[in-house]
Amino acid sequence: QVQLVESGGGLVQPGGSLRLSCAASGIIISFNDMAWYRQAPGKERELVAKITSFGNTNYADSVRGRFAISKDNAKNTVYLQMNGLRAEDSGVYFCNKFSNAVSWGRGTQVTVSS
Repeated sequence: QVQLVESGGGLVQPGGSLRLSCAASGIIISFNDMAWYRQAPGKERELVAKITSFGNTNYADSVRGRFAISKDNAKNTVYLQMNGLRAEDSGVYFCNKFSNAVSWGRGTQVTVSS
C-alpha cells in the first residue's frame, strides 16, 4: 500500500524557515522523480520543487533561491528546506511522484504570518 506522510509544517514569521519531510512507503523514491506541491485556500495545487531519481532539482520561479528539495534514499524520505518564508508561501504542502501521482497524503500546513 502506497503511503506518503508529510510533516514539519507550522506557523512561522515572515523571513523564517521550516523543513518539511515526506516519508514514503509502498514506493521507492530512488526510482522515481519526486516533487513538493502546495495548495493555498481557494487556489489550485501548484508545483513547488522537483527532484529527479538522479538528484537533479528544479524549482518554481516563486521559490527559487529560497527553497531546497533533497532526499535520503536510505530513509525513503524527501525534504523541503524553506528559507526566507513569505506570506504567499502559506498553504498545505504535499509531496508525490512528479508523474503518475499516487494517492495524496494529508499534507502539512504552513502558515507564514506575523
